[in-house]
Amino acid sequence: MRGLYEALMSASRAHARWELEMSNNIIKSRKHLLILFIMMLPLIIPAIGQAADLPAFLGGKSSFGPSHYNPTMFYGSMAVGVCAGLITGCIGAGGGFIITPALMSLGVKGILAVGTDQFHIFAKAIMGTVIHKKLGNVNIPLAIAFLCGSGLGVTAGGTLNRALFNMNPVFSDFVISAVYVFMLGFLGIYSMYDFIKTKGQVKKGDAHGGPVGMTGLAVKLQSIKLAPMVKFDEDITPGGRQISGWFVAICGAIVGFAAAIMGVGGGFLTFPMFVYGLGVSSFTTVGTDILQIIFTAGYSSIAQYAIYGYIFYTLAMGMLVGSLLGIQIGAATTKVVPGIYIRAFYAVAILAGFVNRAFAMPEKMTQMGYIKMTPETGKLLADIGAWIFFGLVVIFAGWIIMSFIRGIPTLRAESAKAVAGSGKGVSH
Repeated sequence: MRGLYEALMSASRAHARWELEMSNNIIKSRKHLLILFIMMLPLIIPAIGQAADLPAFLGGKSSFGPSHYNPTMFYGSMAVGVCAGLITGCIGAGGGFIITPALMSLGVKGILAVGTDQFHIFAKAIMGTVIHKKLGNVNIPLAIAFLCGSGLGVTAGGTLNRALFNMNPVFSDFVISAVYVFMLGFLGIYSMYDFIKTKGQVKKGDAHGGPVGMTGLAVKLQSIKLAPMVKFDEDITPGGRQISGWFVAICGAIVGFAAAIMGVGGGFLTFPMFVYGLGVSSFTTVGTDILQIIFTAGYSSIAQYAIYGYIFYTLAMGMLVGSLLGIQIGAATTKVVPGIYIRAFYAVAILAGFVNRAFAMPEKMTQMGYIKMTPETGKLLADIGAWIFFGLVVIFAGWIIMSFIRGIPTLRAESAKAVAGSGKGVSH
């Protein structure tokens, strides 16, 4: 269990690095900002909150429930994006865990929350990726084998999600909530335990969890010669390493399935599977992951959700804009806030998402006839979970923003010092 937790945290940190890089690439490029402005035009021209003129597959009013759209959802999605960005930027771990639960608490059906989150990730990927900078990291055979598997996984996950929704929308919400209850409960409890255990200590290591050697599993899998074999890491290990393309495809299928079911980025599980399971170096994993997430998130959001009307374009764009702002503030705050507090708030934020979905489940189970409870009690529990969730997240976001504001003089001093240092370097 401990090993699973460490692997998931490594994945979360790796995805946070991807989020930060994508956001920086968008904000620092006029071309990318222009693309973002063009993508926002459907919201700006008709008037924010009026989605009636959008096609159904972009989240128009004729798309699946909720059958209506209101400005509260749009502004709420921006707030969700800001909070998720603050968590990602400040903590260095994926704040995307809270997006689907937050959207569901705003009244968005689970399948729409998943599809919308996937589309938001895809939009960020195509705008923020600078492929030519990472081509040296990408192992093409590795990526092809992975994408063959992820395509099957995404198809299976998307088909299952749609089938559950068509069979019973309430059961669909229940399944998605149950997945998040398990995932967030596991991560949240372990994160809080880690905070309590390591309080007062300094935890070292990079955002990818530090150097990782070959695990026993990786050695065993690489020893199995099952064609076709994929060669990789020739620049890192003399002669390179080899592994069966079937194992890579299986990893892709698992990642694709999880991404399509939960709405998270495809890169969330790629890092631990590649590094710990297959023995691929962090260097090659990062480059290959950047390439695969575009195709995995794109195929999932468009082919499995968008064309069936299971996304809200307006909400996706709201989250995208909000997360760009939140990540920048969160990343700057890490320079003025002790790391121990950051780890504590991460545990609290994840547990808040866990409480949110756990408190929503009794109402769903009552509606399906699994347990007996008055509708008023079920709704009250769901509301309590939502208030706890949003209350804790807002407190966390407010703390980060206030820390950022108080730390502006320090950040300015550091910036001025850096400029002065670069100036001296040029003069010499």
